Amino acid sequence: MDFKLANGIERNFYKQDFSVMNELLKRIRHGLVTGENIDISDLDFEGIWDYDQYLSMTYISLFQSGLAPIRFGNRKKNLMMTINRNIEVLRKNKFFEKFNVADENKCRILIEYVIERQPVTLEQLQQEKFDKYRFEIGINGLELKNTKDKMSYYYMPTDATINSHMGLQAAFRLAVSRTPIRQLSDKIPERMKIFKTCGEYEIFKLRSRAFVTYKDECVPLYRGNILYDSFSYETLLEQFIKSSDWLIENMLDDGRFMYYYDCSQDNNKDHEHPNRPLDNLYYNDLRHCGGAITLVRAYTQTGDTKYLEAAKRAIDFTVSISREHTYHKKKAMYVHYNNKGKLGGTGLALIMMMQYRIASGDKSYDKYIKGYARHIMSRMTQEGELLGYYIHPAYNDGNPLTKLTDEERKETFSFYYPGEALLGLALFANHFLKPSEKSWGKNKGKANDADKELVEEVRSMAKTALDWIVNERPKFYKDLFTALPSDAWLMQAIEEWAEDKEFQKPDWLNFVYTDARAMMERCYKKNDSPYIDYEGGYYYNYGDHFYPDGARSEGLIAAYYLAKKQGEEELAAEILDTAKKAAKCQFQLFNDEKSGFSHRNPAKSAHGIRFKATRQWVRVDSVQHVACFFIRLYWSENPVGSGTL
Repeated sequence: MDFKLANGIERNFYKQDFSVMNELLKRIRHGLVTGENIDISDLDFEGIWDYDQYLSMTYISLFQSGLAPIRFGNRKKNLMMTINRNIEVLRKNKFFEKFNVADENKCRILIEYVIERQPVTLEQLQQEKFDKYRFEIGINGLELKNTKDKMSYYYMPTDATINSHMGLQAAFRLAVSRTPIRQLSDKIPERMKIFKTCGEYEIFKLRSRAFVTYKDECVPLYRGNILYDSFSYETLLEQFIKSSDWLIENMLDDGRFMYYYDCSQDNNKDHEHPNRPLDNLYYNDLRHCGGAITLVRAYTQTGDTKYLEAAKRAIDFTVSISREHTYHKKKAMYVHYNNKGKLGGTGLALIMMMQYRIASGDKSYDKYIKGYARHIMSRMTQEGELLGYYIHPAYNDGNPLTKLTDEERKETFSFYYPGEALLGLALFANHFLKPSEKSWGKNKGKANDADKELVEEVRSMAKTALDWIVNERPKFYKDLFTALPSDAWLMQAIEEWAEDKEFQKPDWLNFVYTDARAMMERCYKKNDSPYIDYEGGYYYNYGDHFYPDGARSEGLIAAYYLAKKQGEEELAAEILDTAKKAAKCQFQLFNDEKSGFSHRNPAKSAHGIRFKATRQWVRVDSVQHVACFFIRLYWSENPVGSGTL
């Protein structure tokens, strides 16, 4: 499907001069402060707002740090009457006095008005196809009109961003909760049942325009967010540096990162572990390592030692949760956390420490690096399969899993852990014996014979593991493979291993190229969806809500570097072009100061990177994946260390 014409009109709308909307919002602020009626008869809204008293439901909302927003909406005979009525009612709100409306740096004002209204039924609404009945979160809203008293209740499109919603179900639940049905039951399923069976409501699907103040500016919103209409390396670098700083600013005293942050609620409650007490919130040792890897890359780009020092603190936390065992009469080490010893936990710890060692020249963690390498080798079967868990509380009474049945092996298999482990081993094999240009005092040292033997053992076993994972894994675990590839860690591992000519086997390289081509195939193009922020977002099936996905994109940029080094220039250029589009799509995940208007604590949320376009959740790995993709993409055409904020 081609939406070129409609998308062109939409893009042109956002290229307009919106100074008239800025002036309107300034006058609204004046009216809110003074209580005086405002005059807007001199303002020309042509091309921006064609007010219709029967269509243009208009809401004004106030936002301020630490406060729940307040809003009111109505539509009168003309726009000026509508605006003044909104101001009048907002000033009567019992929470109005808490807002410092006079200060444009503190109180932000949002105006949103309906531009399209389509009658639908609940059965017609869907989210899988690009047709007139599609409900697109953040783009569409809902009007529920009571057929008896003619009262309407609204879920405006920006409600998705404000309330951190991701789909039709959440939108409908909130819309129904705004009707009198909420007085009949406090249980969501019961409310929905009443709505469906009472037959008293008409449903309309809405579209709107929205503008929000930012200091003395006016920001047009698309999907409740800033619209990024082009790719730029400046934006790429800015978001990378600022999100890296965000990781440091939110580190804990023990070297952990702030694992999870809900911007809409200003709390750290993890949606996957909602019942964990505040003094014992869930933490993940694998994602922890990703945070440190991001900081090492920030040091590599900037040369600022604050990133290296913070990464070292994070590494020290991983050291504190590392345990020993024996492998071939040598000391092996693994990461043990949450009562589990995961292959990926040790693999990522090895990646983290090797990246740190390469960047800093600090060899003080070498015993852990070698211990992790030995542990990973100890978890490989004779055939080459890397086993997912060494410790799991559900198996063998939580003792080491030295012997597994075929059923247990499959039950504890992880799709991503082998790729993480193989990337760690690749960094070890390719860089551990190299003399560093940097050295930290007594840590200089030279490689001994035992180290050389360990590296050769790693190289030998890695060949077996790569053969198995590329050629045999699809046979044993075919149900885990999806149309949209997801094993970006393995793509990065093969890229790193290919630095060694002995690891340039065609089937290994083709695994990366094939997955990259599949990613590019399932990436929205400029005009094959009706939403102008979809370009560069991934999908499993055409029509899916888009996935702005940093994790997969790390695999995509790894494929670019691999193709470039292997002389596959045409493929490399194609991948790079797609990677830029993917990055542009992911720009909208960044919490810019302008876009965080609805966050309960905007100063804290600023510069985090979210999971999704309308979801307001940030996790350490949502930052890591996007940030690490961004900086590797930046380095594709800019020298390491070039560019400043």
